[in-house]
Amino acid sequence: MPVFAANLTMMFNEWSFLDRFDAAAEAGFAAVEYLFPYEAPPEAIAERLARNKLQQALFNLPPGDWSAGERGIAALPGRFDALKADVERALDYAAATGVKRLHLMAGLAASSDPEAANCYRRAVTYTAGRLAEKEIGLLIEPINGRNVPGYFLNDFGTAERLIAELGLANLKLQFDIYHRQIIHGDVTMALRHLMPITGHIQIASVPSRQEPDGEELNFSYLFAEIDRLGYAGFVGCEYSPRGRTLDGLAWFKPFLRS
Repeated sequence: MPVFAANLTMMFNEWSFLDRFDAAAEAGFAAVEYLFPYEAPPEAIAERLARNKLQQALFNLPPGDWSAGERGIAALPGRFDALKADVERALDYAAATGVKRLHLMAGLAASSDPEAANCYRRAVTYTAGRLAEKEIGLLIEPINGRNVPGYFLNDFGTAERLIAELGLANLKLQFDIYHRQIIHGDVTMALRHLMPITGHIQIASVPSRQEPDGEELNFSYLFAEIDRLGYAGFVGCEYSPRGRTLDGLAWFKPFLRS
């Protein structure tokens, strides 16, 4: 049975950030993820995780200046020193939370730009190496151009090739089913093909990015397929509830933690 992680950036927004840990646990989740933890002290997050017996499934390394529109800096020329500092900041939070997977956002750059490709490869190689020292995995995620126009890593084939070419044991794919359906479709066959390099899965309905209970995809089938393929990681619930978070959890009832 999949182990679902509530995404506290998108879900439980009726509560303040730290109180979302309590709300997610009370709703029956055993794990949480979110985009960024950096506005809260690491010890405060650690206390909420421990209090609620929650596992930290995932968070992102710092993305650059988010408020100014940056969506990662890994593929951006001239930002390597900043990236190295960001890795150390993320590792402070990783030590506090016990997280074993971090996602590196690529940034906004033309996927055909050789300089951006070289910067990205260098950033991924460095970050994976530094995280490996702490026994933490690095994830890269293709993101669709409808939600994030101009995102550098916007193709699953590109991510697959990079992982194969670099050959780093702790470098894996973040397989977001929502992004996969929008970019390429063919979700089930892609799961079967890419499962050996998949380190994290995320879900949301398509096209609304709301609860995983309908629209284009049959999530009951996909959850069963994920189990059949032997996936032992977390499934992140990276969706925006239609209304109040608790009112939209009917899909989750079969998966409540005991």
